[in-house]
Amino acid sequence: MNEDTSRKILVLGASGLIGRFVTDDLRARGFAVIGVARRFASSPQSSALDLAMPLVSMDAGALARLIGDRRIDVVVNCLGVLQDAPGHDVGAVHRDFVARLLRAVGDSGRAVRLIHISIPGAERDDRTAFSRTKREAERLIAASGVAYAILRPGFVVAPSAYGGSAMLRALAALPIQLPVAESARPFQPVMVEDIAPTIAWLAGRAIGDQTANAAVWDVMQPQPVTLGGVIEQFRRSFGTTDGPRIPLPAFMLDLGAGLGDIASWLGWMSPMRSTAIAELRRGVSGDPSAWMAVTGIVPTTLAQAIGLRSATIQDKWFARLFLIKALVIASLSVFWIVSGFIALFVSYRAAAAILSAHAFPPSLVAPVTILTSLMDMSIGVLISFRRTCAAGLIAGIVASLGYMGGAAILAPDLWIEPLGALVKTGPAIVLMLVALLTLDNR
Repeated sequence: MNEDTSRKILVLGASGLIGRFVTDDLRARGFAVIGVARRFASSPQSSALDLAMPLVSMDAGALARLIGDRRIDVVVNCLGVLQDAPGHDVGAVHRDFVARLLRAVGDSGRAVRLIHISIPGAERDDRTAFSRTKREAERLIAASGVAYAILRPGFVVAPSAYGGSAMLRALAALPIQLPVAESARPFQPVMVEDIAPTIAWLAGRAIGDQTANAAVWDVMQPQPVTLGGVIEQFRRSFGTTDGPRIPLPAFMLDLGAGLGDIASWLGWMSPMRSTAIAELRRGVSGDPSAWMAVTGIVPTTLAQAIGLRSATIQDKWFARLFLIKALVIASLSVFWIVSGFIALFVSYRAAAAILSAHAFPPSLVAPVTILTSLMDMSIGVLISFRRTCAAGLIAGIVASLGYMGGAAILAPDLWIEPLGALVKTGPAIVLMLVALLTLDNR
């Protein structure tokens, strides 16, 4: 399709799954695009026009100046969070921010079209704060008087994967079968490659073009498919279609969601949280006929997209390790906390006796035993929090090497003790290194 690329576009949430792809795609089409996000990882920040700004805390005046000073013609809002957690408030992101953004558009002195990324489904089925606040934002936009288009993508499949997209890939790569009820839920996908040209089409329309104004479109493949069918398509790509499968009881989903909720309060954005499971059980469905008729876009089906290529080895490694990564982090945190707790409270005398038996100065036995136990527990606590996990893993590696080196000098006989405690420290160091190298989420 031919787009008028003279308009300047502001993409909010340009580090996310949709926002990142759309920003890069629009630039490739010749649009002048400014991408804004709270923060960027080093790899996604691909241009000097990618700006790190505290979007959700910016007032309407600051947003209006951003739009006016940059002479923005189109604003694409890709901001969204799954559920409340430290630093994440669904109401603040989905509803309150949109209210300020609408005021900013009106105060900017420019004729701006707002393209808002929302969710599909009927309002009567909204059961979570995520879906309810998304719907509240839609109502605010519809009543605002600005030129707007609301896109309601289905389950988004992109070349990159994190969150729910990564979780489904992991389920396809591992021998896990979802419960029958969840597998049967409707789950119409959309390729991110079809969302980007939709935004380009809207951005290229004149502000008075009524075909692009007050549009509310479901953006997804029209062919019905279930959640189980989506996973099966990924299985064909991974070559795991004929492999054995372990049925997953429904209560395990709820247990995993509960653990994910706990992890979210430690800073981990697990894709398996109570909101994610609730939305999964609701399903993803809609009618994309209006979108297809107006834009002329024929969406690529999941079968076509996945069938274009087999999964690469990096795809397979990522999918297999995605869920295991959480187990690795959790086990390392528990290992350090429990080992320090045991040495300090359960087997203090035995731990102190090891030092005494190797001619350690008596005046230092108690302080060293206590300090090393507290250090071990501190390392475990650091690993458990997302913000400090890297520091905890590095501290754990350094502490382990220190224990091994100290034992080699002061107590070499510990290297040949029957249970091989020091020998097992080597694999623990390797596991911490693996956790450190796979810590990035996007």
